Amino acid sequence: MTKEYNHKIVDCTIRDGGLVNNWDFSVKMVQDMYAGLSEAGVEYMEIGYKNSAKLLKGAEAGPWRFLNEDFLKEVIKTKTDTKLSALVDIGRVDENDILPREQSHLDLIRVATYIKDVDKALELVEKFNGYGYETSINIMALSHVMENELTEALEEIGKSKVDVVYVVDSYGSMDHKDIEYMVSKFQRLLPNKQLGVHMHNNMQLAFANTILGASKGVQFLDASVYGMGRAAGNCPTELLVSYLKNTRYELRPVLDLIERHLAPIRQKVEWGYVIPYMVAGVLNEHPRSGMALRASEDKDKYVDFYDKLTSPEVMPTNHHAD
Repeated sequence: MTKEYNHKIVDCTIRDGGLVNNWDFSVKMVQDMYAGLSEAGVEYMEIGYKNSAKLLKGAEAGPWRFLNEDFLKEVIKTKTDTKLSALVDIGRVDENDILPREQSHLDLIRVATYIKDVDKALELVEKFNGYGYETSINIMALSHVMENELTEALEEIGKSKVDVVYVVDSYGSMDHKDIEYMVSKFQRLLPNKQLGVHMHNNMQLAFANTILGASKGVQFLDASVYGMGRAAGNCPTELLVSYLKNTRYELRPVLDLIERHLAPIRQKVEWGYVIPYMVAGVLNEHPRSGMALRASEDKDKYVDFYDKLTSPEVMPTNHHAD
């Protein structure tokens, strides 16, 4: 499987995991992560968001939320073969903050977008490609997108210069049939693009869905060490590294990162397979209601939570995924 498709793992621990602890990672941990992932043979490390602090006023967060190039060069003094990636959100990035690639430590800039903003995402991609970066478009909340809207968006994306297009399961609600369907559709409408998958673990399917995508020829596989990511978290890097039988991947350095850094963090903050996130995934809902429950005194009142989400008088929520 691996040799045929040349898979690339994109480790999102610092970026997606930051949604759990407000990007409160020490410089030492991030340096260790880069060294460990490099040793493990992981191709990309997403080291944070390249969003603008000016556009997110009042959003106090660790430095990985608003990556500053000078800071990044201080943290990562010498680059390895493992490339660095950052994510930007439509409306939260100041294009003037993005340097030409030769002046930056970043290699890949990924643009997260909702279906309604694909045109804005394509404008950003055009700009970042022009600066010399590899680029991706990650269409969020795919499970809520109308069929005709998606077809139209993919046809536009197909004409763009974007390198990678992602199937994103924002609510952790997709199963193997959905992944097969989505990957086939993306492959049919985007014959000249590389594809990626970004899966969430609400129903314990992030790993299964990721390797299914890989078996169908998806090259870019998102993961995070110990599954650290918002709410139910992501496909665990350590599982992917072990499963993709490839001489370049080493499990031991990833286990070392878990032992030294992730396990201690996990004692302080929660992510992963937790019942309210499972319920949200089953109902194809944003996990925000589950996150609110877990932060309250009623955090283990699962039946009440389920009844609230399934009672007819509950109005549909205004969906917004990170």
